[in-house]
Amino acid sequence: MAGIRPFKIDIPDGQLEKLRTKLSLTTFPDEVSFSDDPKYGTPLKDIKRLVAYWKDGYDWRQHEAKLNQLPHFTTTVEVDGFEKLELHFLHQKSSRPNAIPLLFCHGWPGGFWEAIKLLPLLTEPEDDSQPAFNVVVPSLPNFGFSEAVTKPDFGHAQYAETIHKLMLQLGYDKYATQGGDWGLPITRVMALQYPSHLLASHINFVRAHPPTLTRHPLLYLQSLFDRLRNPALERAGVERTRWFQREGMGYNVLQGTRPHTVGFALADSPVGLLAWVYEKLREWSDEDVYPWANQDKDDEVLTWVSLYLFSRAGAAASARIYYEAYHSCRELQERSRRWIGGVPLGFSIFPLDIEVPPAAWGRTLGPVVFERVHDRGGHFAAWERPEALVADLREMFGKLRGMKGMSKARI
Repeated sequence: MAGIRPFKIDIPDGQLEKLRTKLSLTTFPDEVSFSDDPKYGTPLKDIKRLVAYWKDGYDWRQHEAKLNQLPHFTTTVEVDGFEKLELHFLHQKSSRPNAIPLLFCHGWPGGFWEAIKLLPLLTEPEDDSQPAFNVVVPSLPNFGFSEAVTKPDFGHAQYAETIHKLMLQLGYDKYATQGGDWGLPITRVMALQYPSHLLASHINFVRAHPPTLTRHPLLYLQSLFDRLRNPALERAGVERTRWFQREGMGYNVLQGTRPHTVGFALADSPVGLLAWVYEKLREWSDEDVYPWANQDKDDEVLTWVSLYLFSRAGAAASARIYYEAYHSCRELQERSRRWIGGVPLGFSIFPLDIEVPPAAWGRTLGPVVFERVHDRGGHFAAWERPEALVADLREMFGKLRGMKGMSKARI
């Protein structure tokens, strides 16, 4: 296909040597009696263990080789008002001729690698009655192996435009979307800007306003019924959301107001970057499902962080998406939390996500054709519970195939 180029990850030896040198010169904070209390931040004992292994045991080349078994590509996309950008993406096609094109949109501190576990499940389901997908997973600009944006005000509309144009370049005039974290507002903006191109949209992170008696009388009554039917579930979601807003929003305010200040630490210090990202992996996940603090997860942690460290734009660039969300696209942010019609919507709620609203709130976002509230899992659903997320997508699109007006040619 014209303009689509194969890509291979190949981090220069010099960068690996530089990393080892920096790790060998690490200055750790002084130890106190509560150094390992996660209420104060990333535990010192975990970072010391990870740094020692990163320096002397972890084999980046082994993980790089595994990553290179995936179908990596790059292409150039022109964004209105901005420079041309080289975009990195995965494109895993199904062997089935009627597979549904599906765009997976990541957030922070994630990346294209979050979708790795989904690819074989989505593209080649064992049951012929289940829908199959052609999966496209871009690295958003400023992330992964995509190019950095060099001008300000690159917000949700521009991210949406970039990945929409990618899908068109790949020959997918109509496609579905899936997103969590920043993938929520970005794919919601796509439903606003390109509704005729979107078959449907699924989100695993729900941000919405509660239904009101005046604006959503039926939903309001449904929400009261849901609360009476399962008050413990709603209380748990409220408590998780309050915890995040009270104790977990510091990174968001900092990256949303002064991304370049924290960027110096993210760019210069691999240990600073490790502590910054590792905290989110631990706090935003369901420890019973995916215990990131266990030593057997160290390779995954270090690969995750290394992909930020070795990213084309550099780790600091990824923080700027927060600033633009705070300043250049507040209106779109708010719009993404309200009703958007014309595109069928599905959502999955995981109990240890960073915000866990009642399901009735999600129904205010659009024409909901699928919803599920899970009893396990956190923010990184594609990584923590890939089988559950895939099952939701299969069920949602299985329903869509049978809906009036949704012909097999369209879904």
